[in-house]
Amino acid sequence: METWPDTKFELASAKCNATVDYTRNYKTVGNIQFSTTTDGFSVIFSGAADFVVRRGWKTGNTRNITFTGAHKATAGTVTFQVYGWTKDPLVEYYITEDYTNAIQYVGGGSRGTITCDGSCYTIYETTRTHSPSIVGTSTFHQYISVRKTKRQSASFTVANHFDAWKKAGMDLGAHDYQVLSIEGHNNAAGSTSQKIRTGPAS
Repeated sequence: METWPDTKFELASAKCNATVDYTRNYKTVGNIQFSTTTDGFSVIFSGAADFVVRRGWKTGNTRNITFTGAHKATAGTVTFQVYGWTKDPLVEYYITEDYTNAIQYVGGGSRGTITCDGSCYTIYETTRTHSPSIVGTSTFHQYISVRKTKRQSASFTVANHFDAWKKAGMDLGAHDYQVLSIEGHNNAAGSTSQKIRTGPAS
């Protein structure tokens, strides 16, 4: 895996209601052209065996997130989501807004649904064993909300998903980073351009 250095940056308050101060990405094989803007990011990709690009916040919370732009996948498996981690317990979480397929989530089994922000989301929980994490190779849970009605520009409330997970017995820990991310696998190709802004945490 090729690792690219983290880049720290901030947005002026006139551009965004909260600091967007974290970007990170990696790739294995393929052509990935990633760039940041003053209030978002863009990426064009092709032939990608495995890649992630992300931009967001060093510390997650229940902030309301608005994203505007365009997202297109022309090959492979591609997902577009809010993504983050917590510690104690160690949890990797996804709130997936657009995807080429949701089959990758089915193995974990559904923990119910939540209806919010104009659509129904199916909730999944999986366990990863001896897998890479923010604290090194570890065993941890994944919490995933997958939106039924896909979208590329919208506002949504992170707190709704955290609350639904808790009601399903899926507890989060102390928040680490929280980002808007694009992931691609299996010879993925496409493009994304997004602007991000937030409102106060709920």
